[in-house]
Amino acid sequence: MTELTQFVIEWGKDRNLIERKNADKQMIKVVEEVGELAASLLKNDEKNIVDSIGDSFVTLIILSAQLGLDPTQCLNEAYSEIANRKGKTVDGTFIKE
Repeated sequence: MTELTQFVIEWGKDRNLIERKNADKQMIKVVEEVGELAASLLKNDEKNIVDSIGDSFVTLIILSAQLGLDPTQCLNEAYSEIANRKGKTVDGTFIKE
């Protein structure tokens, strides 16, 4: 994923997106793509679910680059936080202890 992440960041650089001043607008794109994912899930539209997940990744990678953060490091930190988390799943939602 690291190589693909770098391709996305380079794509963003080529389009002058990787600037901190664009982060607020990029956050709107993140929410837009996640909203499209929610709509696709409700419609059970498998093709658009895959596309929306990919688009959500792209927008988050670009946002992290705009903020000067390494997206892989962000993911590593999030995983480190949840790796040993205890809890149970109730009606499809994980409830931590």
